[in-house]
Amino acid sequence: MTREMKDSGIAWIGEIPASWKCVKLGFLYSFSSGDTLTAQDFVDNGEYKVFGANGERGHYDKYNVDGKHILIGRVGALCGNIHLINEAVWVTEHALVSYSFSPLINDEFSAYLLMAMNLGQYSSGTAQPVISADKIRRLSIPLPELEEQITIANFLDTECARIDAVIEQTRASIEEYKKLKQAVITQAVTKGIRPNRPMKDSGENWLKAIPCDWEMVRGKGLFSEINARSEDGSEELLTVSQYTGVTPRSQKNVNMFEAETLEGYKICEIGDIAANTMWLWAGAIGVSQYRGVISPSYNIYRQTSGAYLNQYLDYLLRVTPLVQHYESLSTGIRASRLRLYPEQFLSIRFPVPPMDEQKEIVDYLASKIIEMDNLIIKKETFLTEMESYKKSLIFEYVTGKKEVNNALHRYHRKAV
Repeated sequence: MTREMKDSGIAWIGEIPASWKCVKLGFLYSFSSGDTLTAQDFVDNGEYKVFGANGERGHYDKYNVDGKHILIGRVGALCGNIHLINEAVWVTEHALVSYSFSPLINDEFSAYLLMAMNLGQYSSGTAQPVISADKIRRLSIPLPELEEQITIANFLDTECARIDAVIEQTRASIEEYKKLKQAVITQAVTKGIRPNRPMKDSGENWLKAIPCDWEMVRGKGLFSEINARSEDGSEELLTVSQYTGVTPRSQKNVNMFEAETLEGYKICEIGDIAANTMWLWAGAIGVSQYRGVISPSYNIYRQTSGAYLNQYLDYLLRVTPLVQHYESLSTGIRASRLRLYPEQFLSIRFPVPPMDEQKEIVDYLASKIIEMDNLIIKKETFLTEMESYKKSLIFEYVTGKKEVNNALHRYHRKAV
């Protein structure tokens, strides 16, 4: 039998069961911000986990929150992110800590309810969204009797665990396909695609054997550093990523700070190599298909000998063994500070296949990558659908649109 419903008076919820109440979060929870922690404070063997807006960030040897509590991302792109914690942890200033002081609310139920609320929609600011504790305190939520809260939370625990298992399997499968894609690219651009051919030692630790008719040439014999600057900043701003190479910033979903003017930025021509000096150790480099400008702190290199097809070179510059070699040549006190400067980059010896073979490799990879990318896209679409289904499931039960007893009855009938 369908239960009686009523208007909740809350826009994002709509109707709720007639027996449920609506209560402001401030009557059920206390909220406070976390404390500042610098990168230098993290310790590898710290006893306590550190949590911020994005979840777990590392370890520290102190804690500032103990007992059961809900963390809410307060600042940044994941503002409104929810984590239910049952242990002593350190919470940074980027998250809010909520403690229940009311016997009317179940923590697990309220965590699901806060997920359904999408707290990020109540944030202010654009470049750096922020949500305040005062704003959260004033928000109203639907509240069933405690026994029903516990029933709903237990049901969602079971169902969400099943969905999460599928999501994790799908993510793992996507990562495997991405690794396979990288392996295919690496094999093709460093060994070629012609079978049963004689090989020789490359003379480099990062590459080992190459086909006998390939050359190894030092970077300074292939490229030169370019330092042309924009006079008026009218050119398109480009970004350099380890995942997508060189792309216009306008095509990326980027919330980072942008300078008021691009005057003085480095000009990047079509065919130039653009390298993000600060992230080159992670593979942030590529051959540009666009004319534009990049940050003055990045580096631009240009072919001087015409030894490469642009498409082949773009593949080569981001293969895993070479990226690992970038990292070994980089200098800095820790990973986030590593830099690979032009002198080191131009000292690297690169493989140079004959031009006709480069074209063979490019054509081969074009077809292979389309196949793998299509498989990855299908899995990513399925992943998005499962995540959407999980959100919908949580919303429908914590707002009373669906009733757990009816759901369990249907499962029982199916099992019988």
